[in-house]
Amino acid sequence: MSAPPSWNDLQVGAAPPAYVDGPMTLTDIVRYQGASGDLNPLHHDPGYAQAAGYSGPFAVGMRQAGVLAAQAGRWLGHANVRRFRVRFQEQAWPGDVLVYEMRVTGKREEGGERLVDLELTCTRQGGGVHLRGTATYAVPDRSGA
Repeated sequence: MSAPPSWNDLQVGAAPPAYVDGPMTLTDIVRYQGASGDLNPLHHDPGYAQAAGYSGPFAVGMRQAGVLAAQAGRWLGHANVRRFRVRFQEQAWPGDVLVYEMRVTGKREEGGERLVDLELTCTRQGGGVHLRGTATYAVPDRSGA
């Protein structure tokens, strides 16, 4: 794994390539449920989901939040995260291809650290925004300054 970009390498608007995942399957959803302990039948039982007013089972949103956090960590260093927040906008469904994107929205120095703020999104390919969020990472300055 390569080192995260340095403070001087990152400018507002900088972004890694989008990460595309899917199509999501019901098996993906059930595997996440087993790992997380969230066994809500809305996410795996078609009859239960339909009785609750949904067209069928839908993804556990925290799965996609975790993928987004992992992608941001791969880019800027897992140990460098200082804040991570997401808000779920709409369901993601089996068959959805999900596109994870992030970009730098600000840079600042605070508390002796050089910080970058990110805007995060997970969109359903051909659909709407599944989740939107923000994160802050400490980014080292390897320029010697």
